[in-house]
Amino acid sequence: MTAPGHLPVQGSAVLTGIRLIDGDGSAPRDGLALVIQDGVIAAVAPADAIGARTGTIDLGGAFVMPGLVNMHNHFSLSLPGPGGDAVSALGAHDLALHMADAARRTLLAGVTTVRCVAEKAGADFALRRAIETGYVLGPRIRTAGRALCCTGGHGHDTDDTLECDGADAFARGVRSQIALGADLIKLMVSGGIAGEHEQITTAQLTRDEMAAAISTAHAWGRRVTAHAGPAAVIADAVELGLDCVEHGYELTPEVAALMAERGTALVPTLVVTRAQAFFDDLGVPAWMAERSLGAGIRHLRSYRHAFEAGVEVLLGSDMPPYWAFEGTSAIVRELEHMAEGGLGAADAIRAATSGPARWLGDEGRYGMLRPGHAADLIAMPDDPTAGIGALRGLDFVMRGGVVVRDDRGRAAVGGL
Repeated sequence: MTAPGHLPVQGSAVLTGIRLIDGDGSAPRDGLALVIQDGVIAAVAPADAIGARTGTIDLGGAFVMPGLVNMHNHFSLSLPGPGGDAVSALGAHDLALHMADAARRTLLAGVTTVRCVAEKAGADFALRRAIETGYVLGPRIRTAGRALCCTGGHGHDTDDTLECDGADAFARGVRSQIALGADLIKLMVSGGIAGEHEQITTAQLTRDEMAAAISTAHAWGRRVTAHAGPAAVIADAVELGLDCVEHGYELTPEVAALMAERGTALVPTLVVTRAQAFFDDLGVPAWMAERSLGAGIRHLRSYRHAFEAGVEVLLGSDMPPYWAFEGTSAIVRELEHMAEGGLGAADAIRAATSGPARWLGDEGRYGMLRPGHAADLIAMPDDPTAGIGALRGLDFVMRGGVVVRDDRGRAAVGGL
């Protein structure tokens, strides 16, 4: 008996008729072709020097850029309310199928790499293996496993967190996720929007607990990110070596300057304080919707403090990136919010591609369209460097040289 066939995980092709956006903030370049071999960009060459080749795909003048990297992803998200309760009630087998479907949708939305920052029951590790071996269609996964919180802390009521108390317990918690294969560590250092018995400003970890988790993770070569709202808590964590802040609802200019000085990045997730339609879809309780929307103005001000101080800001949706939202997907809407908040289109593209790859330690592997990088890319009719809203027209996705989406039928979708 032969083994069942797998989905292709790498392919070869030549892309012509493209206007190339590298991911480094430079302007689009015409007259080039991408030569892709076994999932990797082998050459970026003048199109007139390529000649006729098998596997050539003419994109008809489309703008081509690296695939998006979502730095705040949850395949098993379960917020308060009926929609989240349905996810929390899934058994292990149903949860795996739910997450696999979310991975497929995420890839088709143009996200070719995700950083998972709290997933349920260790299913993210199995999903990562399934995608890598071609059992499941999805993006490249970098994951924190389960996030670490204190007893009763943010997210404690779901299976995507691990409750710890005291420095020793947090050190053990870090090691437990690394033992499972975690690429990074996530801490819940403050309250947030989705915790009924807390506030965004609630400090939840002691300085000793944060220090133990961060130092242990760094000793094992893992970076640390933190769900964090209030400025004082963020400042303590940054001084202890925190590598990234999620949300950062209440930053001050002084704390933003400290983050810039220490090289701590920010994943702002602006869309989560502007998400009424999403909350309506899930039926979240009124207290959560009110807390979220009420934080919106302060959240945007904090974001502006960060990029004005020179903090590196990176794309992350928190919402499922593929979710149909305000006329586009949640991931594109997040980029639009970042741009509307003052980030230029070229910087927004960097924040969605090469910047995340660099933070994840994958610089040179993906995030740019250069020889030696993975052939993870998206295409659209209009120029995103002229306005990030051009991503609303995304109609082509390639992952590892395999076409997984082509709305115009120029190539076999999924390589099948």
